[in-house]
Amino acid sequence: MTELTRRHLAATLVAGLALPRAARAGIPTQAPPPSPPAGLRRIRLGAFTVTALCDADAVIDGPWPIVGEDRPKAEVEALMRENRLPPDRFAPGFTPILVQTGRETVLFDTGNGAVGFVPRPAGGQLAQRVRQAGLSPDAIDLVVLTHCHTDHIGGLLEDGRPLFPKASYVMGDREFAFWRDDDRLAGPPDGNAYKSARVFRSHLLPLAEHIRFVSPGQTVVPGIDAVAAFGHTPGHLAFNVESEGQRLLVWGDCAHHEVASLARPDWHALFDMDKAAGAATRRTIYDMAATDRVLVAGYHTAFPSLGYVVRDGLGYRWIPMADRSER
Repeated sequence: MTELTRRHLAATLVAGLALPRAARAGIPTQAPPPSPPAGLRRIRLGAFTVTALCDADAVIDGPWPIVGEDRPKAEVEALMRENRLPPDRFAPGFTPILVQTGRETVLFDTGNGAVGFVPRPAGGQLAQRVRQAGLSPDAIDLVVLTHCHTDHIGGLLEDGRPLFPKASYVMGDREFAFWRDDDRLAGPPDGNAYKSARVFRSHLLPLAEHIRFVSPGQTVVPGIDAVAAFGHTPGHLAFNVESEGQRLLVWGDCAHHEVASLARPDWHALFDMDKAAGAATRRTIYDMAATDRVLVAGYHTAFPSLGYVVRDGLGYRWIPMADRSER
């Protein structure tokens, strides 16, 4: 036997040993299931299906002054370094949540659209994500809005038409009344409040006849209830989603950074319209999430923006959800 032949046989034997047992026996093997698209994360919540949808993929300056605007920049940067994070750049989530209850398909917030905080192509990806989730925009029955900043309502319209043409809408009564007031247009044109007021008029006000207003404690649909979370905006709401004893807290903008916001809930947030109320709400919401050990959808925490809250000294800590794909 020549050296070349012996080498060939040895290589063939090694390759055969590396194959799965079924393949060596000539039994067909099943290919692993395809990975979901990078911008989706789907889980089960009791009888409900919950899908996190990545609307924007951007790295921005911060977290100071977005979190800790009342603190020295160096203090916020030191907290980032303590947590082995870059001191002055981060990638926030912009994560609408889709809940399929079996009776309704409910979308929480609509992302940036063409007019939000993160411009296209980095932002405004919601329509694409909904389709990647296997749904047509026509399939959305209800759009629930936590509040009216541009990165939450910018995706309501596409090219001047409702992106979700068969949907009705739910939001807080206080929130709608606040943004409808013409005083909102009195601020500086480069300010977040003025920009949000303009988008409210162009994107949400035309849908007013299709909006149902709720207050804290009221039911949106069976299994989904409104929770007070005022401060970030005057009518900002969170929502409890519960099925078969499993619960998800959709908390909107109760955090703008999963380390800084939770570790220092009393630090002021740049985009909070009432700084003291925003800080008080963070403490209340974080304490509830930690006490109840409830899964949280945090819109601006890093995608997939699903996790838990635990107490940590005088503050709190965000624990990202382990991989828990739909089963």
